[in-house]
Amino acid sequence: MRQILAPTPFRLVLTASIMALSLTAYGAGDEAVLSDLSNPGYHAQPSWFKHSFLDIAEDVAEAAEADKRLILYFYQDGCPYCEKLLRENFGDREIAKTARDGFDVVALNIWGDREVTDLEGESTTEKRFAAALGVQYTPTMLLLDEQGHTVLRIDGYFPPHQFHQGLRYVALEREQSGETFPEFYRRQQPKEATGRLHQEPGFLVSPLRLADNRAGSERPLVVMFEQPVCAACDELHLDILERDSVSDSLAAFDGAVVDAFSSEPIQTPDGRELPLRDWSSELGIIYTPSLVFFDADGSEVFRTEAYLKAFHIQGALDYVASGAYREQPSFQRFLQARTDALHERGVEIDMME
Repeated sequence: MRQILAPTPFRLVLTASIMALSLTAYGAGDEAVLSDLSNPGYHAQPSWFKHSFLDIAEDVAEAAEADKRLILYFYQDGCPYCEKLLRENFGDREIAKTARDGFDVVALNIWGDREVTDLEGESTTEKRFAAALGVQYTPTMLLLDEQGHTVLRIDGYFPPHQFHQGLRYVALEREQSGETFPEFYRRQQPKEATGRLHQEPGFLVSPLRLADNRAGSERPLVVMFEQPVCAACDELHLDILERDSVSDSLAAFDGAVVDAFSSEPIQTPDGRELPLRDWSSELGIIYTPSLVFFDADGSEVFRTEAYLKAFHIQGALDYVASGAYREQPSFQRFLQARTDALHERGVEIDMME
């Protein structure tokens, strides 16, 4: 079997203490159970991961035909760092976009018994395939080129700012120029997320009882679904919401910031009691930050889920606060009318500023 291993400079290994934390008590005989309902240790993977027949050579070829590369993602049930990878890394919209645009991602359980056809056409199983590749702990990710050679191997968990640059390095084919990943990474100078959940002055505070706390209020509500490790959340609070024009628009709302994936209990705007992560799942929250707007009766009226700059964030706030969503169901048309009106007054707009 052709070994899918990278040259030493491109093979990234975490410290022994991190490795130990990513191991669980699962034994080699345990079978993969692909349901988080029947197996509480299973962490649901993004729907855009490839549904593969696990013919690796075929997966490499299909990715190449789509102008993509292939990622082999090795996981195990109950692995806390696998959950962290799926939640914090792939829960970041920009990282997910880089991954979806540049790669097909195939998930393999290191204890699994599904049949795998390796690059030489030999039949094996997930667990034997993982062992042959020297996969000792999870998550392990092999980022392959069009010939099935490993460009970058990530043994263990990388925080989002590092992980994103690893994806970009391989997607941009920088190895072909002779640039190593450490050289590429230093040149990018990525910023690490603060690791804290932000709060805004005047927002509702925990314990959140969004029906009781707002009884009698006629103001709309904005709930910002975030997570502590989230660079886009940092930008939202430390830059965008600090701008006077955006802050003025936000003043028309009751507001709350919540950790989308926390088990902390919350009372929803319609009066139900449930854990935050269940409410997030019910609402279909995948990426952070996501801003969900509710009217005075507790019904959702609008949401933003994309990575947005100040012009669009302020536009969303005004769209809801003014009640324009009732007469103009297209947010884009609302924004276009707003842009045209500003242009008529001689105001120039940089939508990416």
